[in-house]
Amino acid sequence: MIDAYRLLRPIVHALPPETAHRWTVKALRSGMIRGGPPPDDPILQVGLWGTRFANPIGLAAGFDKNAEVPDALLRLGFGFVEVGSVTPRPQSGNPQPRLFRLPGQGALINRLGFNNEGLDAVAGRLAARRQCAVPRGAVGANVGCNRDSADPAADYRLGIARLAPLVDYLVINVSSPNTPGLRLLQQQAALRDLLRVAMGARSTADASPPLLVKIAPDLGPQDLEDIVAVAVEAGIDGLVVSNTTVSRPPGLPQRLAQEAGGLSGRPLMALSTETLRATARLTGGRLPLVGVGGIASGRDAYAKIRAGATLVQLYTALVYGGPALVGAIKRELAALLRADGFANVMDAVGVEV
Repeated sequence: MIDAYRLLRPIVHALPPETAHRWTVKALRSGMIRGGPPPDDPILQVGLWGTRFANPIGLAAGFDKNAEVPDALLRLGFGFVEVGSVTPRPQSGNPQPRLFRLPGQGALINRLGFNNEGLDAVAGRLAARRQCAVPRGAVGANVGCNRDSADPAADYRLGIARLAPLVDYLVINVSSPNTPGLRLLQQQAALRDLLRVAMGARSTADASPPLLVKIAPDLGPQDLEDIVAVAVEAGIDGLVVSNTTVSRPPGLPQRLAQEAGGLSGRPLMALSTETLRATARLTGGRLPLVGVGGIASGRDAYAKIRAGATLVQLYTALVYGGPALVGAIKRELAALLRADGFANVMDAVGVEV
């Protein structure tokens, strides 16, 4: 059923991007797109935060914003899936059009603006799956604040407290470029205050899953140093590096390069990996890192791992490569690990740092 996507892809890509996305989610929910990959190669197994990941390849937040199909996505072969971003109240996001394909560059530009059905809907679905789903992998949740929130920290507190018992990990998103003022929460004093609230919310919740922070790739050296210092001081469990970029590298179609929003996909690979490597140097092994941005092959995933990532995530490449890409990435990654003499993917983490 995964290979059937190759036949459907021209039809899907003839649709407007958001229409195509909604169709894909419906197809996953109905079983039209179904996975049945072979068991993962043991060399790919990762142990982190007391959880066993069958492989380190995850789906980044943004695809399953409303927790509609996490288990269908796990069945495609992902080791973990991150739902969201979710805000306390439903919101429609920014005006359309707000999502743009750059197929020649294997990229997307989005200014969606945390469009989602809200915390009640997402928590309800996650609670239901906890009661009936056979675990196939880890499911995390990415939490944000409403665009018009008078107290962003209170929004994160609500999201963490409500979702902590329902997921395997949580991510605080302070790095989307599409909510005005959100990236200011990465500044040292603001982040310190936010993490104090977030850690407090987790401590009083009914469960204490790992708590991570997702950062931008556009940070200066001092900003990145400040973030790492605050994160270590706060005692969080990891960093996700990185979100989309507001930069526009050379080679993008001029008409689309002028669109506001975050750029993802292949053009982000070099910048996000360098930010990851710099973060790994600063953390010195004190915080696990999740590498995101531009991954489209096993070699890309391997580069992130060697640069310090214990786990990696992709999204944009899935738009162009389809579900079969997940298995291809895992096979290539396993082959590269063996070719370099590693017995397990964990042995390769950070070898270039």
